[in-house]
Amino acid sequence: MSSIVIYCRGGFESDAAAEINHYAAKHGIAGYVKAKPNTAFVTFECFSPNDAETLAKKIDFKKLVFARQWFVGTLHTHMPIEDRVSVIKAAVEGFPLCGELRVETPDTNEGKELSKFCKKFSTPLSKALEKQHKLTREVKPAKPVLHVLFLANNTAYVGYSFSDNNSPFFMGIPRLRMPSDAPSRSTLKLDEAFHVFVPKDQQETRVRAGMRAVDLGACPGGWTYQLVRRGMFVASIDNGPMNDNLMETGQVKHYREDGFKYRPEKRNIDWLVCDMVEKPTRVADLMVDWVVNAFARELIFNLKLPMKKRFDSVYECLTLIHEELQKYNVDYEIQAKHLYHDREEVTVHINVLKVPQNLYS
Repeated sequence: MSSIVIYCRGGFESDAAAEINHYAAKHGIAGYVKAKPNTAFVTFECFSPNDAETLAKKIDFKKLVFARQWFVGTLHTHMPIEDRVSVIKAAVEGFPLCGELRVETPDTNEGKELSKFCKKFSTPLSKALEKQHKLTREVKPAKPVLHVLFLANNTAYVGYSFSDNNSPFFMGIPRLRMPSDAPSRSTLKLDEAFHVFVPKDQQETRVRAGMRAVDLGACPGGWTYQLVRRGMFVASIDNGPMNDNLMETGQVKHYREDGFKYRPEKRNIDWLVCDMVEKPTRVADLMVDWVVNAFARELIFNLKLPMKKRFDSVYECLTLIHEELQKYNVDYEIQAKHLYHDREEVTVHINVLKVPQNLYS
């Protein structure tokens, strides 16, 4: 198989294309991108058939900003409507044994029309693949994931991804419900960020009740809401008004201050979150300041993107953060993602592992 199929948000195909080109060149793998506007996916076509799997192993999926999901696969067109299963069975003949089947569509209006068919088709297909010994009866999280991405009822990409280097979510999208009492829809951004950036088996220790958090640019409280519902005590920083129900919880202190000027009195903040509308480089500089001064242990923040050159803008900010933190010998982990609930922005997470004490003592 020579194709890498990448899911993305519709309208961001050029950014996903620029990103996979960047990493393919970095690893010395030749190929070209196929991308059409508003299709919500792109493919990277490798000149050598074996290079697609090589890329899928060498590139850390967590480093891909604009990719929701990816897999190594091939395109199958003009499948007979009366027997698509046989075509897919033939396509997977050389596949490893997979531990999960995901029959998916691009995240488009056309894709939504196919979703009901995909659900119905999954059952007979899974049974056929089990008999073929290409799919386990029970889900096996450690084994590869078998993907069938339908573009039309007779056209699909068939392939697989590696479970230790992909998105654990169907279509790469965590399924979240909008809380009826949340102050704004932006609350889903932070909820999704916690699901994407903090592994499920670490949630209880890293995102728990009793922690201290700061929300910069908090008004009216969409992100504060997610911190409060997880039992945290929150300093909400914004010159605007906060939601009354949040204030009545007793877990929130509202400081009418500029989020760029506020600094905590103590270095005991577990989580800093920030969704301020400002130039991305200015927000990146602010986050670096919080990290090198050891004000917070973990950070989640949004970088608002320009209308053009979004890929360049994101990587400029990430490079700035990397260079500054390395200059100060900070030990950290960083991940950035264009989340499902993001629009013209990218969400970044920094886990601060160690800050040299001489920087702030």
